[in-house]
Amino acid sequence: MLKKILIANRGEIAVRILRTCKKLGIATVAVYSEPDMRSQHALEADEAVFLGGSTAAESYLDMEKILGVAQKKQCDAIHPGYGFLSENPKFARMAEEAGITFVGPSAAAIEKMGDKVSSRHIAEKAGVPVIPGGTEPLADFAAAGRAAQETGYPLILKPAGGGGGKGMRIVEQKEALEPAWNASRAEAQKAFGDDRIFIERYISRPRHIEIQVIADGFGNALYLGERECSIQRRYQKVIEEAPAPGVDAALREKMGAVACSLVHQAGYTNAGTVEFVMDAQGEFFFLEMNTRLQVEHPVTEMVTGLDLVEMQLEIAAGKPLKLAQKDLQIKGWAIEARICAEDPDKAFFPATGLVTRYAEPRGRHVRVDSGIHAGSLISVFYDSLLAKIICWGKTREQARTRLIGALNGYHIEGVTTNVDFVNRILNLKAFSDGKLTTDFIPENFDGAEAKDPPPQEHLRRLAMAVTLIFHCRNTLMRESLKPMVSPIGTRIPPREQHEYRVKCGDDAFEVKLRLNSAENNWTFSINSRDYDVTHPPLEFYRRRLKLTINGLVHRFIIRFAGNFIAGSYCGVNRIFEIYTPREWELATHMPSPIKQVSENVIRCPMPGQVVEVRIKPGERVYKGQEVAILESMKMESGVASPRDGIVDEVRVKKQQTVESGDVLVTFAKEPA
Repeated sequence: MLKKILIANRGEIAVRILRTCKKLGIATVAVYSEPDMRSQHALEADEAVFLGGSTAAESYLDMEKILGVAQKKQCDAIHPGYGFLSENPKFARMAEEAGITFVGPSAAAIEKMGDKVSSRHIAEKAGVPVIPGGTEPLADFAAAGRAAQETGYPLILKPAGGGGGKGMRIVEQKEALEPAWNASRAEAQKAFGDDRIFIERYISRPRHIEIQVIADGFGNALYLGERECSIQRRYQKVIEEAPAPGVDAALREKMGAVACSLVHQAGYTNAGTVEFVMDAQGEFFFLEMNTRLQVEHPVTEMVTGLDLVEMQLEIAAGKPLKLAQKDLQIKGWAIEARICAEDPDKAFFPATGLVTRYAEPRGRHVRVDSGIHAGSLISVFYDSLLAKIICWGKTREQARTRLIGALNGYHIEGVTTNVDFVNRILNLKAFSDGKLTTDFIPENFDGAEAKDPPPQEHLRRLAMAVTLIFHCRNTLMRESLKPMVSPIGTRIPPREQHEYRVKCGDDAFEVKLRLNSAENNWTFSINSRDYDVTHPPLEFYRRRLKLTINGLVHRFIIRFAGNFIAGSYCGVNRIFEIYTPREWELATHMPSPIKQVSENVIRCPMPGQVVEVRIKPGERVYKGQEVAILESMKMESGVASPRDGIVDEVRVKKQQTVESGDVLVTFAKEPA
């Protein structure tokens, strides 16, 4: 086995690789940049070397620096993780020439399979079904027009030089082809240094199914089942699961066989993923091959019991695979949610900040792959992925409910995340029914909010939780006890029934609660529906609340918001007003104190750099119109005007660095 490995990555994947190395007794060397000086991966490694700089180009993408560290520290191998240099054939070749093992496929295999055009040719030779369309990059727009006419609409423009959704454009009709062509080429050139584009037929409402493969240097190749990755936003996966709903053993075997055929045709070794799109009739087509470990590999590990990183290291050390295809068993179901630093309420713009509070869910069959802790700095320089929460169950429904519970107990403050958004997805009936396509999010959401209102049962439980915290605090204050740090174990003397009126938005609840001293529990009535909460009634620690309601454990995130209480549960995130009946009578004659204030400016929704300014003073803009393009966390995002108006002043320019909340544009006052 290899003795010492440099991990050329950061964040949760670096930590995940470190832990397998530690299990195997392999020494580790981490590299880190200036923003990552106190990062988890640098703290956990046996040795950590400072690369310098803040940007990826100055650190995790600097091939010479990383190889220099590996040589100086006498490392046997480099594990690239995913992203950064993991699919860079030049880096793999440089490592090979330096006598350092690259934990992954050969440089030649990365080159062949990383290019969409050459990988399509190889797939055709291997007998893998491919999407109808051209196989060659198009020389110019005239060639694109001819190819579009042959392929038919709708079609999709794809960069030949890279993936991740960058540069891809769906074109529904002929008139939209030219602007999409220009935008696709420009974005591909910026992302990959390669503006070659080709055309494929666009399969509407497809599913995204991928096969995990692994191959050794002795001609053996395995498929380790499939993963469902259809829940996507901007071509980026949000939730993944294994196995895929509706994929039976026969279809799994067929997809696995063609994936292994592709592996043999390409001369591929180590771990990789063959991605397919599947239409409504169950017909599947080759999409691309990812020549690395995938972000979503934990769901495969949980249903197979395998450690893919360990298998990667053994193959890199020249060992054959230990098991045959017939030995592989898929047990149960696993679902993963990606936790990202982004603001769903602001068009999912990347978010930054210092993690001030952090608590992970625990429990049997709950796995957390995380690269952060309290004190971690989330900067603009790297990908927004913070952690992954993965849960296993005997059935899909058990895995789903476990993951919902785990997300209810996952607590992070200091930086805005998508935790509630991914929880909303899991709680939708369409998800629980397995009605999944790559259009799932736009079909079921308006922005970050689900088109269907949250279940009333979720709101009732949340109303119960915030009322209980409010009641315990007020009771302790009335009895002149010490300030409440935590009401764990607090016994409130049994008295008359307590009544409250609870309001959040347009929803109102009549809440009655009584402590039953004989039965040693609470009785709640929420809009005349009764609930039992066992005593001690709650565990409330650092804003995490655990209640046993009608015999089942539920977790909530609760925090005080001025005179109100905010609560999160099952993706529902609300601010509650709580009143006594007398206060309610007075409050009903007054406007809600929770209101939005409209400003006469456009503020920056995230930190980043201005790539383009699209308006000028005196120009009339309309609600939803993009006024500027910002780059943050390797992603470009448009800033839309929140209203109609005439621009008075533009306060930013191209290449300017901006922070969240900075004023970008002011509006002129229009005559009444």
